[in-house]
Amino acid sequence: MKIAITAEDKRLESQMDSRFGRAKGFIIYDTDTKNFEYKDNSQNLNSSQGAGIQSAKNIIDSGADILITGNVGPKAFAALTAAGIKIFLSNSKTIQEAINDFIEGKLTQCEDANVEAHW
Repeated sequence: MKIAITAEDKRLESQMDSRFGRAKGFIIYDTDTKNFEYKDNSQNLNSSQGAGIQSAKNIIDSGADILITGNVGPKAFAALTAAGIKIFLSNSKTIQEAINDFIEGKLTQCEDANVEAHW
């Protein structure tokens, strides 16, 4: 299974980015191989609109099954869930903590957006 986590940097020890659409990037972690890659999201950092939708496309294209983030807006939520991606909210400090919390069943699946559009 592949897990996408909003990230401020390219390492598992990096801080989670609490934003989804305007996250600096995403760590894509494979639970089977324990390997990961970093996907840059800088093109959406300063986007005036559509950042959530474009970021959702990036996650969908990565092959992720799960997204862990701090916040997700309604358009991104709709795009991700339509693609079958399950969303989990976390206030973990690091990427590794978020992964561990997910694997240990400590995160709850998000049933709806938790912020308004253009948050």
